[in-house]
Amino acid sequence: MFCRQAFRGDSATVVTRESSRAISGAGSFVWLTSGVAKLDATKRADLPDSAFAYVDSKGKRRLPINDAAHVRNALSRFEQVSFETERAREQARKRLLAAAKKYGIVPVGFITGQLVTERERGRKSAAEVDLPSGLLTMMMTDVEGSTGLVHRLGDTYAALISEVRAILKETATRSGGIVVETRADEFFAVFEQPGAALDAAVAIQRVLRGRSWSDGLEVRVRIGIHTGDATVTEGNYIGLDVHTAARICAAAHGGQIVVSRATRDAAKHGTQEAVRFSNLGEHRLRGIPEPVALFQVGAKGIGAKFPPPRTR
Repeated sequence: MFCRQAFRGDSATVVTRESSRAISGAGSFVWLTSGVAKLDATKRADLPDSAFAYVDSKGKRRLPINDAAHVRNALSRFEQVSFETERAREQARKRLLAAAKKYGIVPVGFITGQLVTERERGRKSAAEVDLPSGLLTMMMTDVEGSTGLVHRLGDTYAALISEVRAILKETATRSGGIVVETRADEFFAVFEQPGAALDAAVAIQRVLRGRSWSDGLEVRVRIGIHTGDATVTEGNYIGLDVHTAARICAAAHGGQIVVSRATRDAAKHGTQEAVRFSNLGEHRLRGIPEPVALFQVGAKGIGAKFPPPRTR
């Protein structure tokens, strides 16, 4: 369970402003790219690196995007490429989407397919990890105003959300967290050390706050953290405390970190960051039988002033 209902896509299509066809499917798509001229060695060598969506650390260039036909071909072949790192994958995706925009291609199916693929990859990665059980600190996040960002950005939204995901994943992992699931603009990680979860949350907000986004965008992530018992099932977690973490996340505002009393008490003197806790009072959270005492986490370099929790 995440902070709110997640994006669900069960089909994908691709539309262009020029005559072309696509085959739709569950979370994937295929361009009918017959007639795409294969680049000969000489012409390929003459192209600059910017004419390729992906250049690996050894200089090998993949996914040509030098014209509309090759962009369409790259869209269909993107998932066949083995990228060295997640960040390399995101950078290639951003370059490919920029090229699609340049040639008037609206890759609706590509965006849908990427979101579905990310969701499945998140589930698979969680299933492959030996998830801890018992008393854990659960961190859940989502992007504030993501629907508005989708409307504003259109086909470039996927690149933005991928960059946000990379920040969340890398920061949580670096602090000792285990990524359980990523779905649309939402993220779930668990920590065996409560203080590490707070350190990760502060680092995330600090990075996002200092980030310069294109077109003057403001990307704000709400973070909710709760410490409690969680039961592992099918590569994920279930239990009332998991639901509590989700509701705490939903109560927070973009740029804010909200934690339960259980997390505050468990994390005291256990953080590397110098953090402080502001009492937000007890709140009724939807579906949780007893009121939950909430606290705002403060630290250098992150936001401090927010409206009351979103629990009414």
